[in-house]
Amino acid sequence: MSSTEPQPLYAAREPIFPRRVKGFYRNLKWWVMAITLGIYYLTPWIRWDRGPNLPDQAVLIDMAHRRFYFFWIEIWPHEFYFVAGLLIMAGLGLFLFTSALGRVWCGYTCPQTVWTDLFILVERWIEGDRNARVRLWKADWSFRKTRLRLTKWTVWLLISVATGGAWVFYFADAPTLAVSLATFSAPPIAWATIGVLTATTFVFGGFMREQVCNYMCPWPRIQAAMMDPETLTVAYRDWRGEPRGKKHDNTTGDCIDCMACVNVCPAGIDIRDGQQMECITCALCIDACDEVMERIGKPRGLIDYLALSDQEEEAKGKPAKKIWQHVFRFRTILYTSLWSIIGVALVFALFIRADIEMTVAPVRNPTFVTLSDGTVRNIYDIRLLNKHGEDREFHLSLTSEDVLRIDLEGVDGRNIIVPANETYLQRVYVSARPVDPAATTDRVDLRFWVEDIVSGERAYKDAIFNGRAQ
Repeated sequence: MSSTEPQPLYAAREPIFPRRVKGFYRNLKWWVMAITLGIYYLTPWIRWDRGPNLPDQAVLIDMAHRRFYFFWIEIWPHEFYFVAGLLIMAGLGLFLFTSALGRVWCGYTCPQTVWTDLFILVERWIEGDRNARVRLWKADWSFRKTRLRLTKWTVWLLISVATGGAWVFYFADAPTLAVSLATFSAPPIAWATIGVLTATTFVFGGFMREQVCNYMCPWPRIQAAMMDPETLTVAYRDWRGEPRGKKHDNTTGDCIDCMACVNVCPAGIDIRDGQQMECITCALCIDACDEVMERIGKPRGLIDYLALSDQEEEAKGKPAKKIWQHVFRFRTILYTSLWSIIGVALVFALFIRADIEMTVAPVRNPTFVTLSDGTVRNIYDIRLLNKHGEDREFHLSLTSEDVLRIDLEGVDGRNIIVPANETYLQRVYVSARPVDPAATTDRVDLRFWVEDIVSGERAYKDAIFNGRAQ
């Protein structure tokens, strides 16, 4: 009986060495890389004057004080719905752009794509273009190969350290943290975060590259639900290119099988095989193919942004739809409408939120207390949030249809001082004399008022006074 050797479940990764290419989409990716990296590395260093006792960093996630600062906007923990709204908008935006233009997020602005592009640029600068890198990969280890590899890895490591370092600057004052890092006095959490992000950037951008997209990211498997035959995406006009050949006569198509589109692909796929999960829609194959078409005197656009429905119509000799007809359709209009509604709602909520935050919590155990003279007392815990950068004095009062008395625990009068950027808890006693109707009534409506002595702004909360029911 013959035996067969078991087949391996996993194939070893074949390294990909993308060739250098020029063109519109390559230039667009350079611009996107420069802008996104510039925003990432420079934003923590932008200053924004918020007044005394407040951080002057324009964008800061202040974990110690549970605050998020974004230029003139300040988000408190109880306002997390702003962050949730922004995340929903980001998801809808991803759905919108994928429905209209395929995986443009993956191809242009995804951090994995941006840093991989940067690492490939460094690799090409040190080791040469595709053919030189392929030869170096296949060559035996030598002094030259070791020198080039160590140089490349060193530059990658410096970029990775800068990446991890830039991230921690979003969570603390950047100049102060930079000094503490330089003097090795930074807290351990900062070093740990930089170490983790350095390692992941170095490995993901330098070695795993397209594997992160194919095996770690869920979006390639979700994108199919966002796309339809009207979606504009990078595709090959097979009706025009097939059959492939180099004869340049009526027996062959425009594709000369030069493999230029494959050699520039960072995912290592052949776009001529049709839509594939691995394609990130970076459009570099369009630049490579257009360059070849110009060189052999053929029309550009053999590989281009087009919809599946257009390709079928073009194959029949019919004109393709206008771009706007693909972009503006029911699905994209629906996503745009939802995205806009949430955005407008967040902006509206941002501008109508009060500067004074007050909560009232009745003490229910017991619901009321009867004093020795027959006075009925209710107890309330009032929390005041001072959103200003300096201490503020607030005046507490109440209004009701019945006669009620308000007293503040530990305070002479009704004015309290709330420290800057803090929440202050004040216990309040509300009383009704035995002769007052509220003392013998089951429930009495009342309203607590708080007034900012400096600005004159007022806020209120409604509550219930519990009396002795007859």
